[in-house]
Amino acid sequence: MTDRPRPAEHHPAEHHPAPRPLPDLTGQVALVTGAGGGIGHGIALRFAAAGAAVVVHHRDSAGAARALADRIERDGGAALVLRADLTTERACRDLVRAAADWRGTLTALVNNAGTQPVRDLPGMTAEDWRTVTDTNTLSVFGCTQAAAEVMREAGGGTVTHIGSIEGNRPAPGHAHYSASKAAVLMHARAAALEYGPYGIRVNTVSPGLIARDGIEQAWPDGVRRWRAAAPAGRLGRPEDIGDACVFLASPMASFITGHDLVVDGGVSARPGW
Repeated sequence: MTDRPRPAEHHPAEHHPAPRPLPDLTGQVALVTGAGGGIGHGIALRFAAAGAAVVVHHRDSAGAARALADRIERDGGAALVLRADLTTERACRDLVRAAADWRGTLTALVNNAGTQPVRDLPGMTAEDWRTVTDTNTLSVFGCTQAAAEVMREAGGGTVTHIGSIEGNRPAPGHAHYSASKAAVLMHARAAALEYGPYGIRVNTVSPGLIARDGIEQAWPDGVRRWRAAAPAGRLGRPEDIGDACVFLASPMASFITGHDLVVDGGVSARPGW
């Protein structure tokens, strides 16, 4: 197959998706970590559009988090902004407790916070490795454990980790990131097994390449190759990931747990030879 970009007329849809109907999550309270921008922003907006009250977590993006919460509230929803550095177990527990205290419950957690630097493996230091693996896995462990305690008392809930197709398909410069996402995928399966008896479902959503401001200028060759490889013919949108998370938090997914929902436009279906 010739490696060439799709026609340009397909590209605007990546940035201006048409409204899509959602399951009704009225009465739910959802905590979205790393919601200050990018994928987390899209997840929080879709939970709010579905009727859930949303806790918008951030670490360093107070302005963006506040703007997101203001947008949710202008649209008639409810939002609370909380800041935390989720690299310690105590911070994870404090964040979850504050989220649960807001409205007296917490029904959904989306573990989205993470980091994705690029560093070649031969030149990677142990500190480089720890920074990525600790950031991407400790918050998942700590927030899930704390949320499960709250959800168990309430009779159940849902936890969704944001994984990556790189958890199964390594990419150059991302050895630490790929390893951390592989750990996230297995954590979800283990947590589904152990928390299932308490009515808590745990799944992952694994995105492919998601559009963001400036990506076409910063990585034109990668974007071109992605479009050529994706059967869907486009990059993903943050809202695509949000829709998957809303679905998994809804009664429509009541018999789904321990599952990795890949949202990559079909790239993973392509042969590797």
